[in-house]
Amino acid sequence: MSQLITEQLVTLDENLGTTSEEVIRHLAQRVVDTGRASAFEGLYADAVAREQKTATGVPGGIAIPHCRSTAVLEPTLAMARLEPRADFGAKDGPADLVFFIAAPEGADKEHLQLLSKLARSLVKKDFTASLRSAASPAEIVALVEGAVYPEKAPATAAAGTGSTAAGSGPAAAAAPAAAGSAPAGAAAEPGTARTAQKTLVAVTACPTGIAHTYMAADSLAAAAEEAGIGLQVETQGSAGATPLDPAVINAADAVIFAVDVDVREKERFAGKPVIQSPVKRAIDEPDVMIREALAAADNPNARRVSATADISEHAGAGDGESFGGKLKRALLTGVSYMIPFVAGGGLLIALGFLLGGYDITGVADQVVLENSVFNLPDGGLMTYLGAVLFKIGALSMGFLVPALAGYIAYALADRPGIAPGFTAGAVALFMGGGFLGGMVGGLIAGFFAYWLTTLAAPRWLRGLMPVVIIPLLASIVASGAMFLFIGGPIAALTQGLNTWLSGLTGTSAAILGVILGLMMCFDLGGPVNKVAYSFAVAGLGAGSATNQAPWMIMAAVMAAGMVPPLAMALATVLDRRRFSLAERENGKAAWLLGASFISEGAIPFAAADPLRVIPASMVGGAVTGAICMATGVTSQAPHGGLFVFFAIGNLLMFIVAIVVGTIISALAVVALKRYAVRKEAAAEPAAVPA
Repeated sequence: MSQLITEQLVTLDENLGTTSEEVIRHLAQRVVDTGRASAFEGLYADAVAREQKTATGVPGGIAIPHCRSTAVLEPTLAMARLEPRADFGAKDGPADLVFFIAAPEGADKEHLQLLSKLARSLVKKDFTASLRSAASPAEIVALVEGAVYPEKAPATAAAGTGSTAAGSGPAAAAAPAAAGSAPAGAAAEPGTARTAQKTLVAVTACPTGIAHTYMAADSLAAAAEEAGIGLQVETQGSAGATPLDPAVINAADAVIFAVDVDVREKERFAGKPVIQSPVKRAIDEPDVMIREALAAADNPNARRVSATADISEHAGAGDGESFGGKLKRALLTGVSYMIPFVAGGGLLIALGFLLGGYDITGVADQVVLENSVFNLPDGGLMTYLGAVLFKIGALSMGFLVPALAGYIAYALADRPGIAPGFTAGAVALFMGGGFLGGMVGGLIAGFFAYWLTTLAAPRWLRGLMPVVIIPLLASIVASGAMFLFIGGPIAALTQGLNTWLSGLTGTSAAILGVILGLMMCFDLGGPVNKVAYSFAVAGLGAGSATNQAPWMIMAAVMAAGMVPPLAMALATVLDRRRFSLAERENGKAAWLLGASFISEGAIPFAAADPLRVIPASMVGGAVTGAICMATGVTSQAPHGGLFVFFAIGNLLMFIVAIVVGTIISALAVVALKRYAVRKEAAAEPAAVPA
């Protein structure tokens, strides 16, 4: 196995700039210069994109920028001891010790375990002190090898001053736990007598799974040991995970989720009081999280792990979540569960129109009830099949508002909120409140059901609370409020909105298209994008041959959402040099993603260069939305892009609008990148010393 770090990858006491981007630029160039990466641009872009997701500075003047990249040829560490320090986003100030971890896209498990050992060692004060006192790159290499290869510690000790501390101290202590769970305190070894009154378990995980996952685990372990608390941590990183013993989980008083991604097999922790935060908080404030977990263990009303809810949907849903954050999370959850009903239903309705014509809406019920394949109606087989498909689609669309309301309530109150949410949504649909009524009804049902779950109930009543008492009372309150107070005004507002949209023509329609296009391209599948898409989808069922405004809005939204990935794919063809190898590979996939109306195909480009990619995408999306609305393009399908051409009215202008917007965005992003490269090139000699 090749060395992870060499003397050529070490920079000591040099001025590499005061920003994370400047330091990463230097270290990425070192990796390329030593032949361990094939393309500087790709490696640098991937590292900066990872840095923009979560700052990699940690307490103690340390930073660990890291990434996976197709440009990396072998797992590599590049190290810099900075003078002056550089800002990597740590709460306690800039960093002077920086380790850049560059891993290939398909790094093997053994290499990833070695990288994780280094990350764990960096939370040990003795090890970092040795790094700061090392006099040469050779000593740095010896210290690092002592951390990642603890079995070589005796031989390494003679390599340079301070290497003994790395080999026999913090590195050796970290090594046994690197591959899976990290024991601490009284819970360190199975069978050891526990003296702590409380025991905790934790899961740590980050998107890359190389550094933060393991540093968070060791930070929590150290804080628990100092507090005299038993703790075992399951690290769900790239090096694999050793699941916690079920007996350990059952005996734990509370669980800590320090994660930026989904927790694997979360149902193992069902019923446990839980504290959840981003993984970096476990590095910055491990003692605070330990105290919060202990408090949750003593609080009968603390949030608990559900066996059914997806942790990604409840990320950040702890006691510290703001009201606005909770509201946004609930609405996005409702939309995500609503979309499958609409996607299938909308396509079926479009197929019904294709086979049976627009007139099928008035006769579908009669045809499906009075006829069959052996007793065809006057229009023959096509009319019958069109009626069947239309009716199935219409019934599916009928679940739109109840599903939206039901899963909004579910996001707020978990399973006890589903029934009252669906009921409130059905009432909103009955009263003509549409999707606005469903949103309001779902929020009322969810908040009230959640409040009921916080009430202390007698032991004999607890079993009935989630399945009988809470659904009953929350349904009465939410649906009663819809009938008595809220439903009528919302129905009037919905009717007024539909009337206004139906009357849009010419310039006013084009302006609406611009607004929808800007929203679709602003955050590429994020909250603003979802608001525009939900607005279009919610009105789709109200469209008809005499009221095509909802279909026009759907077409404008879908066309604008296709522009960003298509534009990025075209840009990688127009000017390949401005994009990394990884981005060029992503560009090949973006053609299909864009054609399928998957806006997220542009996210890799936006993550690496948001200030150029997003504005360029918004310009093209706005033009596309305006053209669609102004020329009366319609879509009876809520998804599918070019692959649902049969559901598109005025298909030619639909394609023209997408092509024009794609070209505008592609040219804009290429122009912006050319300008940016010239600025950076001028500063490069200072950032990368010879």
